[in-house]
Amino acid sequence: MTQTIEGTALDGQDGPGAELCEERSLRLRRRLERLIGIAATEGNTLVPLRNGDEIFDAMLGAIRGAEHTVDMMTFVYWRGEIAHKFAAALAERARAGVRVRLMLDGFGSRLIEKGELDLMDEAGVDVAWFRKPLYLSPLKQNHRCHRKVLVVDEHTAFTGGVGIAQEWCGNARNENEWRDTHVQVTGPAVDGLAAAFAQNWAECHDELFDDRDRFVSGEHHGDSVVQVVRGSASFGWQDMQTLIRVVLESAEERVRLATAYFAPDDYFTGLLCDTARRGVEIEILLPGPHTDKRVCQLAGQRYYEDLTACGVKIYQYQPTMMHTKTLTIDRVASLVGSTNFNRRSLDHDEEVMLAVLDRDFTATLDGHFDEDRQESVLIEPGRWKRRDLLQRAREAAVLPIRRFL
Repeated sequence: MTQTIEGTALDGQDGPGAELCEERSLRLRRRLERLIGIAATEGNTLVPLRNGDEIFDAMLGAIRGAEHTVDMMTFVYWRGEIAHKFAAALAERARAGVRVRLMLDGFGSRLIEKGELDLMDEAGVDVAWFRKPLYLSPLKQNHRCHRKVLVVDEHTAFTGGVGIAQEWCGNARNENEWRDTHVQVTGPAVDGLAAAFAQNWAECHDELFDDRDRFVSGEHHGDSVVQVVRGSASFGWQDMQTLIRVVLESAEERVRLATAYFAPDDYFTGLLCDTARRGVEIEILLPGPHTDKRVCQLAGQRYYEDLTACGVKIYQYQPTMMHTKTLTIDRVASLVGSTNFNRRSLDHDEEVMLAVLDRDFTATLDGHFDEDRQESVLIEPGRWKRRDLLQRAREAAVLPIRRFL
């Protein structure tokens, strides 16, 4: 799975030379560390996992092999066979004496079946709910925990876009099998993902840690430099917004963004245009006809005309729902995690992203982007500008609620 994709050579023929790549990486690392205030860690190994067949096998394998602790948080936990497999795996480990904690978002996981909760509860799984709507003030209702994190035995972690539901199963072979990306992490960066879990667990549970937490030091496993950035459900400018701003303003050659929900505000739309005007090639890959949130799609389509006029290329993925959240910069760095390029992720929700400085890892994600783009339709600027009045009316209709999308 982790591989160097052909066609992204680092010898100066098809891409920047090694020395230039190193300069770009170091410059971006220092900007992110200084402006966000979180140190990157060295010595990590990242394995990109594409679609449910790879993602769920890896996650379930890690859970079933747990010896000490399992900490898992997710926004979506719905129904289906995969939901039962996770409940059964977590329950089995709890019965075996492993400390198992599961945190579910009070809104996103509301469809979980009672039988799954009973199975885990009887086995000793500690299930906590993040901000159940029934018990919240109106102010907190809109601020959700969208993070997806699994940490096993303090040494292996997973994060990305996948939820626990049947929609994510398979390999994006048809409209019923969603396209998504997750990452398996070993090394010191696991601590950052563990902290993302702990931050939200502390809000909804009395006990933050116990004697089964060994607090082992993260051993070096590979060569990836990783910064773990957490976005929090609050007011004002957030770290996640700074992360996106820094990588766009730092880009020199190209930016490739794949996101499930694209509904930025005027600032980030302008930032994309400014980046393109500097000569940076920007490609955005979005859901097409199989989007699960048409309202959010309409909110983003309002900006297609402005973006394409600036030279931004927008593609709509055709086979199924595109749920991936990745961004690559200049062939040297990548962002991957739970954050979408919309107001909800950047302004309202708890999120987590990995900022990865690793050319091979980035080449793999770029290769996935190339493959997905081949199954996508390019938005043609002239044709989009001539879109009909009904489409324009739909875009205008969602304007009053776009800050919540």
